[in-house]
Amino acid sequence: MKLLFVGDVMLGRLVNRELSRRPPEYPWGNTLSKFKGADARIANLECVISDKGRPWSATPKVFHFRSDSKNIECLKIAGINAVSIANNHSLDYEYDALFEMIEILERAGIARAGAGRNLDEASSPAYFEAAGKRCAMLAFTDNEPLWEAKKDRPGVYYVPVDVDDPRAQGLFDRVELARKETGFVIVSAHWGPNWGYTPAASHIPFGRRLIESGADMVFGHSCHVFQGIEFYRGGAVIYGAGDFIDDYAIDEEERNDESFIFIAEIEKKVRSMRLVPTVIESLSARMAEYPRAELIAAKMKNLCSEFGSMAKWDEKEGFLRVLPG
Repeated sequence: MKLLFVGDVMLGRLVNRELSRRPPEYPWGNTLSKFKGADARIANLECVISDKGRPWSATPKVFHFRSDSKNIECLKIAGINAVSIANNHSLDYEYDALFEMIEILERAGIARAGAGRNLDEASSPAYFEAAGKRCAMLAFTDNEPLWEAKKDRPGVYYVPVDVDDPRAQGLFDRVELARKETGFVIVSAHWGPNWGYTPAASHIPFGRRLIESGADMVFGHSCHVFQGIEFYRGGAVIYGAGDFIDDYAIDEEERNDESFIFIAEIEKKVRSMRLVPTVIESLSARMAEYPRAELIAAKMKNLCSEFGSMAKWDEKEGFLRVLPG
């Protein structure tokens, strides 16, 4: 089984404006050929897709990301099977926009996890099929605590990244239950502060605890740059997937325009990962070319080595293969 992951997909602001005059495949650039061989495709949806709502104003917020409802076609044309909506932008246009996005995703047949009309819905897994196997994805965030879904309040599935917090134990219990019900479990984690190629100290024991609870993969994102990959007890933790599509200003040191297409190769356990280097150019994702592709891959190789993972660049095929150490 092959599962494909991409980090933050932000279709709002300038990307949304560009889509008013471009076909829905435009933001994916020349990367869609890599999507076709996967059994399922997963992304963090870093915006709300809706025509409703108004900018969140109950608390101070600088950035508000919304994409027109018709832009659901962007996700459909890429064959996206599941998205995380547990992040700091799902309520950018308040509850009406969140509710409409949930309905739009449901009509499109795209599974979603991480936000909802109440805590039960926000914390429930998304289910999808891949290679004849039923897969589950739970999604949480430690961003925007004031957006935390409650028993009788809409919001995101908010979980502090602290293994001793009762809400974290609730997440571990839900992972354990999903493990019993499905053949493969993913946990999407929109966690930590912006920037930095090194995961926050709390992320490492938390990611490992998720694997111990029954997750096969932890799909981390939020910091706008990629971080290393750890193989642990037959599972894998992508600590940071980076930004895949957006209109952000580029930090010349952090290089938030660089990322990967992450393809997990699974045979009972996560056997290896294939990483295709990408860059953001002209509001779309592009496969990185020589020599930049090699430089991006070399950076990731070093980051993976910090977790004991082995990585080798395949010059002919243009990908970095990452394996357990």
